[in-house]
Amino acid sequence: MSVDSDGTEDAGWDVDPEDEQGVAVLAALGRQLRAWREAADTRAADFGLAIGYGEDLVRKVEAGKRIPRPEYLDKADEVLRAGGRIAAMKADVEQVRYPKKVRDLAKLEGRAVEISVYSSHNIHGLLQTSEYAAALFGMRRPAYSRDELDQMLAARMARHSVFDRAPGPALAFVQEEVTLRRRIGGTMVLRRQLEHLLEVIKLPNVEFQVMPTDVEEHAGMGGRIQVLKFPDGTAVGRSEGAFQGRPVSDPKQLRILELRYGIIRAQALTPRASLAFIEELLGET
Repeated sequence: MSVDSDGTEDAGWDVDPEDEQGVAVLAALGRQLRAWREAADTRAADFGLAIGYGEDLVRKVEAGKRIPRPEYLDKADEVLRAGGRIAAMKADVEQVRYPKKVRDLAKLEGRAVEISVYSSHNIHGLLQTSEYAAALFGMRRPAYSRDELDQMLAARMARHSVFDRAPGPALAFVQEEVTLRRRIGGTMVLRRQLEHLLEVIKLPNVEFQVMPTDVEEHAGMGGRIQVLKFPDGTAVGRSEGAFQGRPVSDPKQLRILELRYGIIRAQALTPRASLAFIEELLGET
């Protein structure tokens, strides 16, 4: 958690003005929080002091310009004696807490019964540890602000809830060998990332394969591929090297992505050989 310049805790993240849903939800939340505070005849400065946040941040939250963290709402509920009614707003905030494009992806992943992925530049987001992801986001240019980095990291980790679903979706990953060797964040970060990979790929609903660097034939030269299938038989897919990189749901277009992905899996190491590869690589790291 970041800290404001006056030493108090940072209430959360700024709202993206282009996120219409987020703006509407947080504006309504802010109005309710202000109404509760004023009904308690408490000044913003005194309220901020009571919950451990600066007055400026309190006013930003009440103006709908700042996304409050869950603990902010818990403290507000306690100080204003709201009996759980303010804390209950956390469910609304959770719907808009992360950037819209990340929320949209998380919703799709949350509905999917099958997720098939080929990653060529870095370890896929669903497989990343928090420190690997933080190092990856930290390399972005132009650089993210601290708030943006915190928000992106929290959103990335929240997507891991896909592993907690019961029954879980069928997950298939193909990773380029180079992504497993590249020491993003340093040797120890990579080592812990590989250890995490070993845990995840042993799950019964996960298939993991490594695409060796020295293969002579490779159907994935067009870049990343992701295909998600849903319970009603529909699907959505995306590839950097097809259809201008746009998401597609047309069956004819999806067949092209599935064809490429099927060939990639056939060209990669088997899941058993891939597991042995990760174990050997971990020993070398």
